[in-house]
Amino acid sequence: MDDRRIMDVFEAYFEKYKKTEGDRTSWSAYWTVYASGRSFEINLTKCPRGTRFKIFADRKKIGEIEGWDAFLASLERFEKDYGPVFERGDFFAQMEEML
Repeated sequence: MDDRRIMDVFEAYFEKYKKTEGDRTSWSAYWTVYASGRSFEINLTKCPRGTRFKIFADRKKIGEIEGWDAFLASLERFEKDYGPVFERGDFFAQMEEML
């Protein structure tokens, strides 16, 4: 799945499933995949500070990324470090099925 399609899928998913963080200035939506007793989650948050991605592996936060460019550039590293539980094509295809 190419970067443009990943952005389109995640943005559509965000619009459908976003929840407020309480004060209606921050909104977020997350997607989690599970494989072989492991999990990988990406939380997309839009707030006054901009677009942010919080990344979790096995329910532990492993990072926070600001902006789409940095997020897309990190996907290859996530596949290398957290595969096979994270594989971008599978992760975003599953997300797309929920639209």
